[in-house]
Amino acid sequence: MLETTIAAIGPLDEPAMTAARQLQARMTKPAGSLGTLEDLSVRLAGLAGTCPPPLPSPAAVAIFAGDHGVHAQRVSPWPQEVTGQMVGNFLAGGAVVNAFARQADASVTVVDVGVAAPLPAPEPTDADGNNGLPRLVTAPVRRGTRDLTVTAALTREEVATAIEVGIRTAGELIDAGARILLTGDMGIGNTTPAAALIAAFTGVDAAEATGRGTGVDDPTYQHKIEVVRAALRRHAPDPDDPLGVLASVGGLEHAALTGFVLGAAARRVPVLLDGVIAVSAALAAAALAPDAVGAMIAGHRSAEPGAAVALRRLGLDPLIDLGLRLGEGTGALLALPVVTGAARVLHEVATFDAAGVAEK
Repeated sequence: MLETTIAAIGPLDEPAMTAARQLQARMTKPAGSLGTLEDLSVRLAGLAGTCPPPLPSPAAVAIFAGDHGVHAQRVSPWPQEVTGQMVGNFLAGGAVVNAFARQADASVTVVDVGVAAPLPAPEPTDADGNNGLPRLVTAPVRRGTRDLTVTAALTREEVATAIEVGIRTAGELIDAGARILLTGDMGIGNTTPAAALIAAFTGVDAAEATGRGTGVDDPTYQHKIEVVRAALRRHAPDPDDPLGVLASVGGLEHAALTGFVLGAAARRVPVLLDGVIAVSAALAAAALAPDAVGAMIAGHRSAEPGAAVALRRLGLDPLIDLGLRLGEGTGALLALPVVTGAARVLHEVATFDAAGVAEK
């Protein structure tokens, strides 16, 4: 599945991008006056291979949830059982991501790819509607990763399986009608492997890639940096071997998100990235298939420093900057109207000729 997906990923369509640029130049506005939105509209056209591109609606959020053996190193003040408890909150519609999804009329699907505790089945009623999509997909590869400071977090086979979960999830959401996918994540301690992945793929020092996650104090933050640094020394991950990097220092949700991004790119559907977990996975996706970057949109600039490092490497500019560091898909949902606006301009704004407006 991974090989087939990678083979289906191609570059952006140049004729469609040229058509989008020419249309932007003829619209009833000063050239370049929409700034980043104009560039984004061109990329959306190139991804779809047509101008104007399809409107990015409906939207579907996939929250990949997993636990982490490195939690034993006390890198987070939160108990590990919070992962499963928050999944229950997502399913009940009580989390921030649910509130933002209702605002955006987006579905929310939680994918259990490695939560340590077995999850209860959701209630048969669906209070959120969820646009007809399942609220919970149970696909655990294993019940949490191993401690990356002691041994590899995952085997290569486990990484490949988790990536395939992400690819399948992307395909199922698109087949159900989604025209844009949004990344979500849940996993206590998951900013530690995210920092390790970013450092491994970009070559920056652990201190530059590591943030405070859920808000750790100074001693815990320094300890977290040393944990990341020790893991990188132990495994010496090779950035030219993305599966090996994910296996040595990654998480199950990171691997699944890698597949989710690749699955979207293979179907030429935009994928709106959330925070540091998503962009660490996007680095792995780009290492596997460089053209996959064409499908990626950076939703926001996370307060986690590693996110900025990853976005620079990917060459992506975030659409909004609100100092967010929650995860779940919240920043991506807040950025969704910006993406919709970029596409809608190409559909609805008149040209100078059509509107009878004199040009400069």
